[in-house]
Amino acid sequence: MFAKRQSALAAAAGAPPEPRSRVAMEPVLNALKKPPVAAGAAGVFVIGAAALFVAVLGDPRAGAPTASAVLERPAADTAPTGAEAFGFSGLDIYQDLGPIDPALMGEGGAAGGEALITLPDGASVASGQGFSAPVRAPSNPLPKAPIAGLFQPGPNGPLPRIAADGRVPAQAYARPFRSNGKPMVALVVGGLGLNSATTRAAIERLPAEVTLSFVPYAEGLQTWIDLARAHGHEVMIELPMEPTGYPDNDPGPYTLLSSGGADDVAVKLDWLLARATGYFGVTNYLGDRFATSDEGVTALMTNLRQRGLAFLDDGSMRRRPGAFARASADRVVDEEQTPAAILRQFNALEAAAKTNGAALGTGFSYPVTVEAAARWTAGLEARGLQLAPASAMTRRPGR
Repeated sequence: MFAKRQSALAAAAGAPPEPRSRVAMEPVLNALKKPPVAAGAAGVFVIGAAALFVAVLGDPRAGAPTASAVLERPAADTAPTGAEAFGFSGLDIYQDLGPIDPALMGEGGAAGGEALITLPDGASVASGQGFSAPVRAPSNPLPKAPIAGLFQPGPNGPLPRIAADGRVPAQAYARPFRSNGKPMVALVVGGLGLNSATTRAAIERLPAEVTLSFVPYAEGLQTWIDLARAHGHEVMIELPMEPTGYPDNDPGPYTLLSSGGADDVAVKLDWLLARATGYFGVTNYLGDRFATSDEGVTALMTNLRQRGLAFLDDGSMRRRPGAFARASADRVVDEEQTPAAILRQFNALEAAAKTNGAALGTGFSYPVTVEAAARWTAGLEARGLQLAPASAMTRRPGR
């Protein structure tokens, strides 16, 4: 092959050039002698020379800094978010997705500046707003709410009640559970119903045994609860309660106040509890000042007991008994919203369960919390623990 190419080149080396067709140049030269044509030709020559310069030597601005941006119109979010329902500063936390710990960034961090942690099963969890935990197929859906006999008409909608045959919402709407003898851990993820992305992620990516807690002010609340129950999650409603710093720190117009008295509590509960059906119990949102009111707390617990509802708090009202069934969280898992801190809390929750036989944790629906919880729960069985719904942690007074 190489011999044939060399022979062909050698044969053509001494050959005369192909004759070119003659072109009459005299009319062209006469046209160029005219001033307008000459000026135009000169301009064309300059442009051509510049183009040749760039082609041969490269872009003279190649070393200069440049920037570009792609602008995209965000897609409309058709799922209910309820963000417009919040016009009070005390609810800013519902929209806060949490910071990324700078100490976890850099070497070992995820692309784009996201921090990573490794959970006991070897999976990595990013603290960004995306979700990598897989979507779970719905399994063992709970009965659609409301269940006949467990509600009555109220001034603002249906209210839970104890059925004539003795059935109670605290049991009928709870996820069925049977202990296998291993230490039990339960997790409540709250603040749901306002951010459609995190709400859907919690419903679809967390195992059905994780209890979900919804904000009463959320739009489309019943739709979200129906979806959660269809995925097997038992649900609760959050009751806004007066915190320290009220009214500067204001959880909303239906906040249970320490100074409100029994009548005020009853009126506000009629609105809060009528927002949806299908919940087995309620939990507190804030409320450290309300917890100091004997009259207010007694009125609340009495109302819940009469309606057959459970009450679970975040640990701040542990010494306040009452309701039909009761439980308090052992720890809040994401007071510090970093992957490493959340993992430490999960580890502590496991240790408490192995020591005491059971432990209950609560957390907010930050993306990092949902992502870490999805990975953490997947490895519990291998670590000798059983994941239980929060209702399994409740106890009847005197039992």
